[in-house]
Amino acid sequence: MAKRFTKPSINWTELEKRVSPDQKGKFLAFKAKSVSYLRRVEENPSEPPKINWAEYQKLVPVKGLVDKLKSQYDAFKVPVPEDTLSNSVDEQWKSLEPEIKDFCAELQKQIEGANKELARIKALPKFEDMTMEMYAEIFPDQALDPINRPTFWPHDPEDQIGYKPLPKKQEQIAKGNK
Repeated sequence: MAKRFTKPSINWTELEKRVSPDQKGKFLAFKAKSVSYLRRVEENPSEPPKINWAEYQKLVPVKGLVDKLKSQYDAFKVPVPEDTLSNSVDEQWKSLEPEIKDFCAELQKQIEGANKELARIKALPKFEDMTMEMYAEIFPDQALDPINRPTFWPHDPEDQIGYKPLPKKQEQIAKGNK
């Protein structure tokens, strides 16, 4: 007899925590279908009903017919496909675990860098309180420096003195990156 599942093996509360808000409706629809399927399976008995063959022997006039049906009924087995993929999936998961850990470590480094940048930005004075001198002190590479780096309106690189256009190939690459 095939293994019968009597309860879901899915931790729905943990899975729901990982679902993004815009996918919540689809998740709930999937959960409802899964639960309704499990309930339909649970409504049926795990074993087929027992047949009283002696009663049929008395009622059926054709000799040997009930014995033939009984032997066929007992010999019938519902084919259950073998699980040939679980092992390969487990092997794939084991081979991917180090990559996942490396990826998570790299993301954690990026998160720490972003948090440091956020802390630096939060430590800045409010925009309303900042003067041009303060801005030049904090962001020397971005601040307006009319003596050392004068620019002319509209302050785009291609409108400045000494601008050299990129060769066609590099220009196409630069436009593709935007």
